[in-house]
Amino acid sequence: MALFPAFAGVSEAPDSGSSRKELDWLSNPSFCVGTITSLSRQTEEATPLISQGTALTRSPLKSEHSDESDTNRKPTQTSRKKKKEKKKKRKHQHHKKTKRKRGQSSSSGSESDTDSEKDKPSRSIRDGNKESEKPNQENNAAADNGRRFVWLEDIQPLTGETFRTDKKPDPANWEYKSLYRGDIARYKRKGDSCLGINPKKQCISWEGTSMEKKRSHKHVERYFTKKNVGLMNIDGVAISSKTELLSSEPISFIPVESSEDVVSPVTTWLNPLGIYDQATTQWLQGQGPSEQESQQPDAQPDRESALLKAKVEEFNRKVRENPRDIQLWMAFVAFQDEVMKSPGLYAIEEGEQEKRKRSLRLVLEKKLAILERAIESNQSSVELKLAKLRLCTEFWEPSTLVKEWQKLIFLHPNNTALWQKYLLFCQSQFSTFSISKIQSLYGKCLSTLSAVKDGSILSHPELPGTEEAMFALFLQQCHFLRQAGHSEKAISLFQAMVDFTFFKPDSVKDLPTKGQVEFFEPFWDSGEPRAGEKGARGWRAWMHQQERGGWVVISPDDDDDDEPEDDDQEIKDKTLPRWQIWLAAERSRDQRHWRPWRPDKTKKQTEEDCEDPERQVLFDDIGQSLIRLSSPDLQFQLISAFLQFLGVPSGFSPPASCLYLAMDENSIFDNGLYDERPLTFLNLSFSGISCVGRTDQLGCRRWTRGHHREGEEFIRNVFHLVMPLFSGTERSQLCFSWLRYEIAKVIWCLHTKNKKRLKSQGKNCKKLAKNLLKEPDNRNNFCLWKQYAHLEWLLGNTEDARKVFDTALSIAGSRELKDHELCELSLLYAELEVELLPDMRGAATARAVHILTRLTENGPYGPYTGQVLAVHILKARKAYEHALQDCLGEGSLSNPAPPDSSNRLVSLVKCFMLFQYLTTGIDAAVRIYEQVFAKLKGSVSSEGCGLEGSSSPQSLSGVLEAAALMHTSLLRFHMKVSVYPLAPLREALSEALQLYPGNQVLWRSYVQIQNKSHSAGKTRRFFNTVTRSAKPLEPWLFAIEAERMRKSLVETVQRVDGREVHATIPETGLTHRLSALFEQALRSDHGSQCPLLWRMYLKFLVSLGNKERSKGVFYKALQNCPWAKVLYMDAVEHFPDEMQEILDLMTEKELRVRLPLEELELLLED
Repeated sequence: MALFPAFAGVSEAPDSGSSRKELDWLSNPSFCVGTITSLSRQTEEATPLISQGTALTRSPLKSEHSDESDTNRKPTQTSRKKKKEKKKKRKHQHHKKTKRKRGQSSSSGSESDTDSEKDKPSRSIRDGNKESEKPNQENNAAADNGRRFVWLEDIQPLTGETFRTDKKPDPANWEYKSLYRGDIARYKRKGDSCLGINPKKQCISWEGTSMEKKRSHKHVERYFTKKNVGLMNIDGVAISSKTELLSSEPISFIPVESSEDVVSPVTTWLNPLGIYDQATTQWLQGQGPSEQESQQPDAQPDRESALLKAKVEEFNRKVRENPRDIQLWMAFVAFQDEVMKSPGLYAIEEGEQEKRKRSLRLVLEKKLAILERAIESNQSSVELKLAKLRLCTEFWEPSTLVKEWQKLIFLHPNNTALWQKYLLFCQSQFSTFSISKIQSLYGKCLSTLSAVKDGSILSHPELPGTEEAMFALFLQQCHFLRQAGHSEKAISLFQAMVDFTFFKPDSVKDLPTKGQVEFFEPFWDSGEPRAGEKGARGWRAWMHQQERGGWVVISPDDDDDDEPEDDDQEIKDKTLPRWQIWLAAERSRDQRHWRPWRPDKTKKQTEEDCEDPERQVLFDDIGQSLIRLSSPDLQFQLISAFLQFLGVPSGFSPPASCLYLAMDENSIFDNGLYDERPLTFLNLSFSGISCVGRTDQLGCRRWTRGHHREGEEFIRNVFHLVMPLFSGTERSQLCFSWLRYEIAKVIWCLHTKNKKRLKSQGKNCKKLAKNLLKEPDNRNNFCLWKQYAHLEWLLGNTEDARKVFDTALSIAGSRELKDHELCELSLLYAELEVELLPDMRGAATARAVHILTRLTENGPYGPYTGQVLAVHILKARKAYEHALQDCLGEGSLSNPAPPDSSNRLVSLVKCFMLFQYLTTGIDAAVRIYEQVFAKLKGSVSSEGCGLEGSSSPQSLSGVLEAAALMHTSLLRFHMKVSVYPLAPLREALSEALQLYPGNQVLWRSYVQIQNKSHSAGKTRRFFNTVTRSAKPLEPWLFAIEAERMRKSLVETVQRVDGREVHATIPETGLTHRLSALFEQALRSDHGSQCPLLWRMYLKFLVSLGNKERSKGVFYKALQNCPWAKVLYMDAVEHFPDEMQEILDLMTEKELRVRLPLEELELLLED
């Protein structure tokens, strides 16, 4: 019979020479059909019944080819050996039965374990057959019929094609889908492939392998396990229906096929509806994809790799052609992040991109290599060296980094931006930080820059903007000392700078800064009163008097003796916990002892009488930090910064370089009286910077309460000293700041409803206003008249306030709309009248219209007598329109606009918007804003907006920002007094905030109105958009505040009687969202060094009850802001058990601790 049935005819054909030899392999000479039936008949007669015990066992007999040599073998065994063989077989059968009974219930997976056992009897039987073969054994065949096995040698005739059969039934043959495992040759498979197949069209599934069985028992991992989280970082493969041309330029639109290009579907019997694509149709037909189609999925990664490779080659070509282009090198460095995010561009083996971990160190090393190449071509580039130092922060030790910074500073001592970054780096290194080290660094920085400015360092010339940068560094040092608790040194720096700038003797003005400082030292050590102290005359007067022989000492008045300080009142309740007592006493001393201690000669005090030596400031602490300010603008900014430092709202905001370093309180979120009076609220603009002596806990509202008696006297003395130094607008602004400070204290008394304090404070404030207005220079100062009238209005004296307003307007005469101060006065008068009555149909509207109408007329102002005629309203509207067109024409021609024209434009827009609102409606006022916005938007975008634009009110950007504030205030007021949709206000705020992301007033309004919405999705999308593009930190802070307000609102609903929190409403992930916002904000440009952000984060984590994580964030905050004393005090409040450790840390880093624990113990014992 043929081995293959298909070739049966070929194999049985008669021999035909060579063709027979070629097809021999197709036949099986050992197989014959005739022998099957004869042997089957013989074995049926000879084989006895099989016992039940062995019914389920397989036969160990294997089919065996008998060679011709078997018949010629000689007899070598005796009958005794036959008996032993039979005994051995019986014993093995018994052993096999017991073994089978034990493992009968085992699974099919254990077949491999029994293979060897089944092979053993087969081998033994074959061996026995070979030994027992004899030529003549016909008689023994009948005797052997009773046995279980039939020996082929015992059956005649013996032929060359004899084979064995096993008649015992085996149920496993139909129970299992394959042959018995022992009958299949065993081998180890190397891989899952098979030779000779096309891997793209064909595949082989190896079923039943051991690997598959192992996988079936593998535990399924969830998505949040460590292994599966790593899979999320793998970029998905972009799917493209067409192969697009490789182009490095991004497309500006997504192409859409037209209906003409779409081919109509073809209907066949497999696709009757024409809805299947070609791949599905091929699958239904049983066909595979073509070779080109099978390669298409791999085309997209190849395309991306080719695109990235092209970009890399383009960058390399450009930097070879332009090695001096620093921005190109920086762009190449930034491009490495994009390369590392993509699949492996330089992968050698297939699958390497999945195995390779995208290590941050690999990216940093590649960037570092590029920067080193760039620095070789640009040895003098500070930007490239700074970028290298930022990268090396991840590699080098702090000591090595400091040495590299020192080398860089030594090479570029005239670069102010480099000094600022170096100081910030040293200030943020917790391991090497101490107050004295940083203080000496600031002194070295300012003295070096002063030498550069004087020309003493010949190798490095003065760069543009050096004086402004030095002033910014000086302010940064003062705020650093204030935040570290050394308020006395900060105040002394300002005092010394006032004398050094405004009271410098003429004899030393031509000397370099170092020589002037040497002459200033005797004055500082002389004990002469300084700026802010009683009897201060200045350095110049002291020098002249010294040349004449000294001062004449006058005995002091007994009435002016200071009252003794009450130290016993520091601890009011000794039953409180120790940490609460310490915090209260420390804050109390901070508030009272922020002025430097000076020995009072009238009381015969000496330096030894000072209880706390730290309160004395020596010349060595401030000498190196004295700088010369030649610009009049900077000199006035010095006074404004000093007043703002003392808590006086002078309108000064620190430069952007040190604004967020100084931000340490959450007053930026306080609306004040904005909700009650959206048109006339007092915006004090402290920008989140606490005044000197204030270390309040986070969450306390910032009200201008004033200082103790000595502090208030100090501020008055400063005003009296510096006001004669200025004239004109600057002097008017100082008077305005002083009166505003007193009015702010009146507002605080109104808020606390302290009638006794309100009466005395109002009396003092009115006295100050009248005294200022009595001065000849201030009689026509409309800013002071406006503040005085506003004070009377706040105190409830409405009629008196109207008289003051009318008097001021009558003094002005017929200036029409040309004087911006007169416009501001009329605007405030009209706004106060509008806010007086909630009913818009009352007399208040008529009074406001009368005020704004008379502003446009030529004649003198007359008090309100009745309703304004329509003719006068029309004339006033025309006058406003012509004036606005004139101002817009002037403003658009020159940028930056002159101060007078920009101020006039701001006042005119505000008055016109309010006039249109009162006479026509809110839509008319909005149209005025849109007209101004459309006219100035181009100028603003070219000028650059954001934080810088908002800090310069004289620019066109400041004009548009003021108009936007007026627009939103009018909308809020209109919503308050009537029914109006929220959408226009939301759109106006969104549009304004995208232009001015640093404006805190706009952010407060936006967060407040969005908090009323039930859906937070739109707010979150807007914050996400702004934070991506904006540099200021305010969007991050207000995004966190918005989520915090939403979380507190949810908790308020969930609380029962203000106690427990019941999860009746799902939190919707607010906690995790807040944590993510904090982490992202801290990774921003200014976030990691902002003490306010760290304080908010720490308080948030403590509110969750996660103490261990809160401690971790506290120590992380110290790594970035180790100078901020408020962080340590917050930690004492949050972790009272570790107060001793925290105070030891403060002492180690030389932060100011005014009440040591040893002194606290003594006070508690008393």
